[in-house]
Amino acid sequence: MAMELDVFVGNTTIMDEEVYQLWLDGYTVSDAVKVRMEGGVMEECEASADVLLSDTMDQYRTFQMCERLLYSPAKLANQLLFQIPPHRQAILIERYYAFDDAFVREVLGKKLSKGTKKDLDDISAKTNVTLKSCRRQFDNFKRVFKVVEELKGPLVENIRQHFLLSDKLARDYAAIVFFANNRFETGKRKLQYLTFQDFAFCAGQLINNWTVGAVGEQIPTDHQRSFRFYMDVDLDKEFLQELKELKILITDKDLLDQHKSLVCTALRGKTKAFNEMEANFKNLSRGLVNIAAKLTNTKDVRDFFIDLVEKFIEPCRSDRWTAADMKLYLTHYTNSAHILDTFKHQVVWDRYMGVIKSCIFKMFHD
Repeated sequence: MAMELDVFVGNTTIMDEEVYQLWLDGYTVSDAVKVRMEGGVMEECEASADVLLSDTMDQYRTFQMCERLLYSPAKLANQLLFQIPPHRQAILIERYYAFDDAFVREVLGKKLSKGTKKDLDDISAKTNVTLKSCRRQFDNFKRVFKVVEELKGPLVENIRQHFLLSDKLARDYAAIVFFANNRFETGKRKLQYLTFQDFAFCAGQLINNWTVGAVGEQIPTDHQRSFRFYMDVDLDKEFLQELKELKILITDKDLLDQHKSLVCTALRGKTKAFNEMEANFKNLSRGLVNIAAKLTNTKDVRDFFIDLVEKFIEPCRSDRWTAADMKLYLTHYTNSAHILDTFKHQVVWDRYMGVIKSCIFKMFHD
């Protein structure tokens, strides 16, 4: 008996996005098949278990062959082995370089070295991210770091061009590179309440205002899409030296008293926390100015965030300040310095306090 078959031949590589995500998440083929079966794909496609297994294995093989191209995403568009439409290429790249916030929070600020990679077993157990996925994410961080560390120009743009990532993901990678380069401490218990996105915001502030690439640029103070991250991931050492000049605000008793008087006059009657603000003004001012004066030391740069918490945020929390109180206080504290007759370092002060205010606002959770 003769049979008629309709045959369709094409060369477009078929990739199931759900299976791709399972592969990225580190699922084995058998575990991926179970997830697909539980999701009802067999009923939906009227497929047998053997067909589902064969399809999953085939997709996994395709992803594994594509992976070497994803190390340098531009190669994906120029190769001829896999016929993948541009929009699908973008999805493959974006998802491959995506990361789990829980994982990146554990490695943020650590050296991207073999030593850290040895800790991935423990990080996997702690975060419930599979070891395979942890390794992929860590290797991605390391790969991006190595590529961009030798490039000049805006950091986010370099990442976007070389890895073809979205603006948001490129900004996040810029923050990871910046923290890895400067080895900021993020793992202390007092910093555990801060999320990766909190730190990423602060990274944007630091890069755009305190690095060599930021000098002479008009930088916005909020976290906008138009932010330009410069290759200069090292802090501006000349600026850090100039910060020592700010110590006059706490070492000159007359200047300290005048500053306190101006701030308290501006705050009186505007907040329930006024008495605490007035009583603690000198200690809080010493805390902020001393952080500035010590940033020429590598260790104090690393402790920047823990110092902000211990020397300013925690004392304010203990006095039950609200976020509105914090904003009001820091605004007047910053602006009042411009009225001080003998204080001649307004430009450095504004460059310093602009970042400090933005970071504290982000880090202070009511």
